[in-house]
Amino acid sequence: MKKLLLQQASYNYLENAFKEWLDILGFVQATVYNLPTAVREFLYYLEQNNINQINQLNHQHIKDYYNYLISRTNQKQGGALSTNYINHHFWALEKFFEFLHHKGTQNLPEVNLKRLKIQTLEREILTQEEIKELYNIVENQETQTQKQEALNYQDKVLLTIYYGCGLRRSEGININIDDINFDTRVLHVKKGKYSKQRLIPFNKTASKILQDWVFEYRTILIQDKTEAKLFINRFGKPLTGGTLGDRLQRIINQSDNIKIKEKNITLHSLRHSIATHLLANGMDLQKVQRFLGHSSLETTQIYTHLLEEKEI
Repeated sequence: MKKLLLQQASYNYLENAFKEWLDILGFVQATVYNLPTAVREFLYYLEQNNINQINQLNHQHIKDYYNYLISRTNQKQGGALSTNYINHHFWALEKFFEFLHHKGTQNLPEVNLKRLKIQTLEREILTQEEIKELYNIVENQETQTQKQEALNYQDKVLLTIYYGCGLRRSEGININIDDINFDTRVLHVKKGKYSKQRLIPFNKTASKILQDWVFEYRTILIQDKTEAKLFINRFGKPLTGGTLGDRLQRIINQSDNIKIKEKNITLHSLRHSIATHLLANGMDLQKVQRFLGHSSLETTQIYTHLLEEKEI
């Protein structure tokens, strides 16, 4: 939507101060920009309803704003706002109120509206046998040159990061070499969703795959020794999420399994698959939540329903 202009000097000050606070806390630039933008819409809504001081707020105003969002039209695409968009706005408000408390603002209402439950979309889940088949495909790819051998080996790293470690697409492409601790077998995800960090343990098999990649195959492709990204292309430059998705599709295309080819498999499908497999193998739901980096246990619980629907 077009940029909203705030009339109250105090509201403009709060928006800018909130932005600076996020920056000081070390949030990524996208978050430093997007959260204040969402808060500006809230402050603009308050102005339109003659609430010109932040200490005039009460819980009813927040409930009214919630109802305003779920009824507001998407100005770019038409129709209603998405659930994710509304949830993002309320996450922005939660951080904004945290900022206000930090600067000593008194008598603020709690932002305790339960976020909309994200609608369960059809998630493509691979069985554990299908995952093994993908590993077998990358293990047996034909190679004619050293570079091709290295690129093919990186496909195994792709499966290890997105399935074995359960990363989101953006998390995977942002992994640097020094984010991997081979002594403790822990992967440090520094740029997770909403700028959250987490530590992910990996097993000996994953450690061997990652070490062979870092110390043997990756060195065949790398040209600039200062390049930090884990995933690189044939020229030694960082890969994009789109290219990694293409590599995954290339693996799938080599399969003789019609069921695999009929599935709409993405990098995120690998994450969905490991979550479902961990629960099927008896891992505690809260441990799976921490592994995936979910803010809400409800989001993780979606996978318990998938267990009932799919043979994994």
